[in-house]
Amino acid sequence: MKKRLATFRRETKETLIDISLDLDGKGKTEIETGIPFFDHMLDQLGRHGNFDLIVKAKGDLEIDAHHTVEDVGIAIGTCFKEAVGEKLGVQRFASASCPLDEALVDVSLDLSGRPFHFYDIEAPGQKILSDPPFDPQLIEEFWRAFVMSSEITAHQVLIRGKNTHHIIESLFKSTARALGQATTVKGDSLPSTKGVL
Repeated sequence: MKKRLATFRRETKETLIDISLDLDGKGKTEIETGIPFFDHMLDQLGRHGNFDLIVKAKGDLEIDAHHTVEDVGIAIGTCFKEAVGEKLGVQRFASASCPLDEALVDVSLDLSGRPFHFYDIEAPGQKILSDPPFDPQLIEEFWRAFVMSSEITAHQVLIRGKNTHHIIESLFKSTARALGQATTVKGDSLPSTKGVL
């Protein structure tokens, strides 16, 4: 089977990001964004998707974390699209719901080639008390950037939850599991009646 891996560098006046992604890895990660809580979430993405993921990002954190978080989403999404390639034999559709204590997020996705993001997650609103504090609103920006760059369809819906950290971690674990399932190779044909994805 052809290796499903990709690397990507994104360089702007606001960020410098290097990504390496192996869809057929073992869940090994190396994450450095300068944002500890975000690093923790990206680690969940690699580990629970069973992807090998390296993220090295330097951004204008003296302003805020927005540019870094969004640009990392763009870069990982770009790598994902390249790594998944022609999508021959992939499962394509997948859903997952991974609880974290009281929090549960449901994720359904399709490696459709048509970017669409439905996000219905309202965290209680408080910042994550890390150093520096993390604004949970940035998580939607990350996933929107990932979805648009990877050209997938993703629905992410909060079922229940009270703790912001728990909600976001359930979201990352659920999405990771769904991505891992959707990219699993089951055969050698394209899973589409159109003949293209």
